[in-house]
Amino acid sequence: MAGLRFWLVSLAASGLHAGDVFTLPALPYEYDALEPHIDAETMKIHHGKHHAAYVAGLNAAISKSANDGSMAALTKLQSEAVKVGAAHRNHGGGHYNHALFWVNLAPASSSSEPSPDLAAAIEDKFGSLEGLKEAFAKVAMSRFGSGWAWLGVTPQGTLAVTSTANQDNPLMEGLEYKVEKMIPILGLDVWEHAYYLKYQNRRADYVALLQDLAVQFSLSLPAPSSSEVSAFWSIVNWKKAEFGMFACGFMEAAMTFARGQPVPPTPTGGALFAP
Repeated sequence: MAGLRFWLVSLAASGLHAGDVFTLPALPYEYDALEPHIDAETMKIHHGKHHAAYVAGLNAAISKSANDGSMAALTKLQSEAVKVGAAHRNHGGGHYNHALFWVNLAPASSSSEPSPDLAAAIEDKFGSLEGLKEAFAKVAMSRFGSGWAWLGVTPQGTLAVTSTANQDNPLMEGLEYKVEKMIPILGLDVWEHAYYLKYQNRRADYVALLQDLAVQFSLSLPAPSSSEVSAFWSIVNWKKAEFGMFACGFMEAAMTFARGQPVPPTPTGGALFAP
């Protein structure tokens, strides 16, 4: 597990630090690019204020410890954050989670459909894309208070969904509550700051309303109605989710992960969090 975790989180950290400090990554699209699903004002505050605060908090925390702001430090931080302390856990998790969240999204006009391999993995685990959406919505809505919903790859090489509280993520070990062990490839922020300006207290509308491009990436399913499809799914960046799952070979990586052996670097040399 440590091998694949190091590989993925190292990719995650690419472009997120400069020298001995972490930096706020630039968005790969304009603040208004996710309209009408996520409004520009929410994006400005979410990225420029909330995420920036996590970066600043993380840098303040590592300045008082042996962490040096490197990719290796962030990798170690994710797995040991619970043990290290609240500042590292909250701010380190917040930085990692949001950096993944931004590249999980794309303008509705550019959203892509899952590749045949990813579609097959979804169908094998959830029965259909609609089955995945239902399972994902369930964990997102069942998270009381603030947190995240996740789609990831388990040690057995299958897809699974889970949720975490606050700025925790499935890479963290020693959480006080049960979380599915997985490498996250897709995350949804269900903190109120992610949706309150547009949706107020209607988290269900944020998680499970609207449809726009769902038909374009459906698995040969009937066109869904507007009340059945998430706004989130209309702006999912499937290419990045697929990269997180397949960059070093899905089955090979999953089996290596299950055996607890190191996973080789992605042959493309690409970065998961690059625009």
